[in-house]
Amino acid sequence: MTLRVLYVCTEVFPLLKTGGLADVSAGLPPALTAMGSDVRLLLPAFPGVVAGVTPEGPPLPLPAGGGPGLPSGVGPQTASAQGPAPWLQAGRITASGVPVWLLHAPGLYEHGGNPYLDEHGQPWPDSAEQFAWLGWAAALLGTGLHAAWVPDVVHGHDWHTGLAFAYLHELSRTAVHRPARVFTVHNLAYQGVFNAELRPRLGLPDGLFHWQGLEFHGQISFMKAALTYSDAITTVSPTYAREITGAEQGCGLEGVLLQRQAQLHGILNGVDDTVWNPQTDPLVQPGFTARNLKGKAQAKARLQQRMGLEPRHEALLFSVVSRLTEQKGLHLLPAAVDELVRRGGQLAVLGSGDAAIEQALRDCALRHPGQVALTVGYDEALAHGIIAGADVILLPSRFEPCGLTQLYGLRYGTLPLVRAVGGLADTVVDCSLENLDDGSASGFVFDELDVNNLKVAMRRAFALQRRPADWRAVQRHAMSLRFSWARAAAEYLRVYASVMPATPLV
Repeated sequence: MTLRVLYVCTEVFPLLKTGGLADVSAGLPPALTAMGSDVRLLLPAFPGVVAGVTPEGPPLPLPAGGGPGLPSGVGPQTASAQGPAPWLQAGRITASGVPVWLLHAPGLYEHGGNPYLDEHGQPWPDSAEQFAWLGWAAALLGTGLHAAWVPDVVHGHDWHTGLAFAYLHELSRTAVHRPARVFTVHNLAYQGVFNAELRPRLGLPDGLFHWQGLEFHGQISFMKAALTYSDAITTVSPTYAREITGAEQGCGLEGVLLQRQAQLHGILNGVDDTVWNPQTDPLVQPGFTARNLKGKAQAKARLQQRMGLEPRHEALLFSVVSRLTEQKGLHLLPAAVDELVRRGGQLAVLGSGDAAIEQALRDCALRHPGQVALTVGYDEALAHGIIAGADVILLPSRFEPCGLTQLYGLRYGTLPLVRAVGGLADTVVDCSLENLDDGSASGFVFDELDVNNLKVAMRRAFALQRRPADWRAVQRHAMSLRFSWARAAAEYLRVYASVMPATPLV
């Protein structure tokens, strides 16, 4: 029998992307489909998403909590005051044909710009309602709202989908169909914590609001709801799965995760080879391979020209494509730039985030014209150009659940320089002598989160550059590594199988 999977998320590349979640949502569902599953995405109807979806069939009304046939008081109680009750629209992503449900809720998803934050970088005032309705839609679909397609698995991603699991817990008391419930943590630091006074509006029964439920220091935690009421929990690398059971990276939820450790699985993310392939990438032409790197040299020259760097082919070109935040360890970078330039290196940065880090990097660019360049914001074409043209990609993260940028760097022969945390530790092997000797080296790895350790790792990069044969050997090995979505999909299918039929929720 074909496995039906309802894949619940908030963004998917190329329709809407604020981070790696969008790339995962673009890569994992097709890989599951290729293995015989019937996967449908459930997404909020953000404007960019709506524009990229071709509707199919009539709208499906979404009953509010306490409606006919539903437990009294469970589920969001009122729709937005600006329009009719929410509804679902079936369709397909126009470019790929992937089937989707779009959740329309007038007044909730029409914000311009960032779907999560306003122009001041603060969460939208109606964030709790936005994602409570997403969870409610997932729970209703999961228990048979659309009789022609009833999922075997509801698979939610990050805190935005967390209430789906609480609602499923309640609906399953009376529902005929009880789907298996799998939740993936992409970043535990973002938890969706809201004032407890919202409980009546979100339709959260008093019986769920306790320390073993979704209560978190007197507030509502969407993340904790998912961790508590899912059948299985996955996260995006094996090392991160271990790290989040400890106080340093558990973000206050390590106790819950320790309690559920038997249901916690670390599955490394993959790379979509149709998007990130140095030979065929339409944003990087002429392309290149590990055997013929002429195109990479040309990409470096184009990058230097585009970002106003001196056209020095011999310069070791370091790069950053990232949110400029302390989580990414980029508060360390400005203090290392002077030495980087003194040793003959260059730096190209694309990103935005913390105002202090942005300003410090602007100061570096002013201090070292032609050697340091900063572009604030995000540009997909420039991101591809940087990852293709640079020699080294920097990820000195404080924590990193998986990281996709280092995987893109490996694929393009741009050696990652990373801190040994999360998925970075799982995917990059340091260029130590013994690793160079056995051919396993693929980048530069350091342990402690401080400027000195970052500088030492940079020195190893300069040292390797002075040994061209070794550099090329590491580069060829890095480019040979494959982190496929097919491998990840097979692991997710094993997790699905482990919780089917669904464990009773009561």
